[in-house]
Amino acid sequence: MRNTLYDGYEGPQLPREVQLKRLQKVIARELTEVQREILIAYYFQRKTMEQIGKERGVCKSSVCRTLHRAEDRVRHCLRY
Repeated sequence: MRNTLYDGYEGPQLPREVQLKRLQKVIARELTEVQREILIAYYFQRKTMEQIGKERGVCKSSVCRTLHRAEDRVRHCLRY
């Protein structure tokens, strides 16, 4: 995922623990089950899109689109 902070941002930042709790809540509450599974497999289990696609019986591009939508949703929810 890209960093949502822009260059030159000098506002307050939340402690790392608070950021992680917010991220966990967004992943659990705001993503669909498929988005959540793919995001976790890709970022936390370090699987490739090809591996995830083979396991789910879909093509790599479907995994890529789903992951992109999940990232967008997480970004949107963490902005506020």
